Amino acid sequence: MPDFAARRRTMVDTQIRPSDVTKFPIIEAMLDVPREAFVPDARREAAYAEEMLDLGDGRVLPEPRTFAKMLDALNIQDDEAVLDVAAALGYSTAVTARLAQLVVAVEEDADMAGEAQSLLSEAGADNAIVHHGPLAEGAAEHGPYDAILVQGGVEQVPEALLAQLKEGGRMACTFVEDGVGTVRIGYKSGGRLSWRYAFNAGGQLLPGFTKQPEFSL
Repeated sequence: MPDFAARRRTMVDTQIRPSDVTKFPIIEAMLDVPREAFVPDARREAAYAEEMLDLGDGRVLPEPRTFAKMLDALNIQDDEAVLDVAAALGYSTAVTARLAQLVVAVEEDADMAGEAQSLLSEAGADNAIVHHGPLAEGAAEHGPYDAILVQGGVEQVPEALLAQLKEGGRMACTFVEDGVGTVRIGYKSGGRLSWRYAFNAGGQLLPGFTKQPEFSL
């Protein structure tokens, strides 16, 4: 039986801390949450690899470094509500639930959403809700949110998500252009988002987050 706890410590020591993620609550959460429990059984051996993890059906689990640096940039507080978009089997939600007051996970794959709910309950994430529905539509009924985290690549952010972010809130997205990913943090002020560069990262485009082709006569 693999020593996943040891692998988790190694992940934090070799991938997270060297990436300038030093906030203790993030480190503690990533040490506590068993990443291997939130991936398909066939991928458990690779759960702590320094890469995006294929979950099947065109979905991936972002690499630990990318996720940790997103959390670090968002600086989530324990009295805040967070929307976790494209949560898959719920790993990112389980970690974020250790930081926030409430986390709403959005997952449009019915099987993944159902399994995520069970896994989050087993992980003791009682402050997490799984919302089954289109990723691009978010979960307005539980919002608005102090922070929104998108677990995958985007070309553009749907208006529905922008509307669910509180004034003064922030959003983390990996923008993919010509195969190159850049994480940016958006800050909402006056009803509009201003985006700031955070770091470079890989990202697989999510359904509903691609640019619509422009037609011209």
